[in-house]
Amino acid sequence: MATKPLSSSDLSNLPNDALIRLPDVLRIYPVSRALWWQGIKDGVYPKPVHLSERCRAWRLGDVLALTRKEYKA
Repeated sequence: MATKPLSSSDLSNLPNDALIRLPDVLRIYPVSRALWWQGIKDGVYPKPVHLSERCRAWRLGDVLALTRKEYKA
């Protein structure tokens, strides 16, 4: 089932340090999961925050900076 992209109004009330999970990251920056993980390995995309052994999240500000081409690895 396809999900609709997040709009800027969905994100406007969240702080930049809000943590978002991978499905939301991929709605903001639409690439495949494999390409996203390879980009992290290559240092192109932001590294995740480890919440637990199997749970990862990303800072909203880092993902938004990536969409604006402002992210510095």
